[in-house]
Amino acid sequence: MDTLARVLQLLALLQQQPTWTSDALAERLGVTPRTVRRDIARLRDLGYVVDAEPGQHGGYRLAGGRAVPPLALADDEAVAAAVALRGGAGSGVVGAEEAGVTALAKLEQVLPPRLREQVRSLETATELLQHGSDAHVEPSTLVGLAHACRARERVRCAYTDRAGTPGSRDLEPYRLVRARGRWYLVAFDRGRDAWRTFRVDRVRSVQPQGVPAEPRPLPDAAALVATAISVAPYPWHARVRLHAPLSEVAVKVPPTVGTLSADGDASLLDIGADDLEWLAHYLLGLQVAFEVLRPDELRAVLADVGRRLVTEFGSDGAPSG
Repeated sequence: MDTLARVLQLLALLQQQPTWTSDALAERLGVTPRTVRRDIARLRDLGYVVDAEPGQHGGYRLAGGRAVPPLALADDEAVAAAVALRGGAGSGVVGAEEAGVTALAKLEQVLPPRLREQVRSLETATELLQHGSDAHVEPSTLVGLAHACRARERVRCAYTDRAGTPGSRDLEPYRLVRARGRWYLVAFDRGRDAWRTFRVDRVRSVQPQGVPAEPRPLPDAAALVATAISVAPYPWHARVRLHAPLSEVAVKVPPTVGTLSADGDASLLDIGADDLEWLAHYLLGLQVAFEVLRPDELRAVLADVGRRLVTEFGSDGAPSG
């Protein structure tokens, strides 16, 4: 193996796991520890930051630098990166489409023909379903919140609520969740002493406080967002018992439509709606026996829908007239 190929293989190994001992790298590369040290020096000369940690549990670790050096990608990683970049237009992040196009052009330029063909096959066979949301997010906002989530540090955010009222929130960010074409932040709201969800497109600024978040039980972020967007925003809230096991109805009701929980051999569905007529037809379309626990108004709408169906189609299901 020539020097260049060996250094590239060393780079790929350093990207695979956080820390490598000199002996482990030497064994994988089939060289001596002295050669490993020389190759580490070559990587540093190329701009890679490779930290050397002493001690029994130390070793070499690839760290971040002031510039982005070249990365060594395996075949499947390169194809996945190309497909992900193509989807940047639907990310809702300002500038992501343009940046994704230029990055994709650079990547495809160096892809081997067989991998380029795989990417084009995927592009031909797939479509991106846009959500039609005009909620755009500034990259700096998303990055700032992501850093706070990773570091588990408090931030102060300028935030505009649903009513359009601006304010300030003292938050402990936990997770970022993308659903229905929007980014949501799951964070502990210190002012309200509760876990809340926040639309990231309504965050106007993020100020790190340099203070660690307090240890506390962490919620199911995806479930919290699902509840927030499927029940909370709507004027009508319904609870329905579906007479089928949770495993059966879970494939019929996505988490962004309603929240499900087991109720013995049955399932409970909590769902919100702007219009009870729509909700009645949705429940009938599930083709699962059910009973409405609340509200009474939904029972009345279902009864009216039933009468109209009987009038239109008759009790035997045949159209009247």
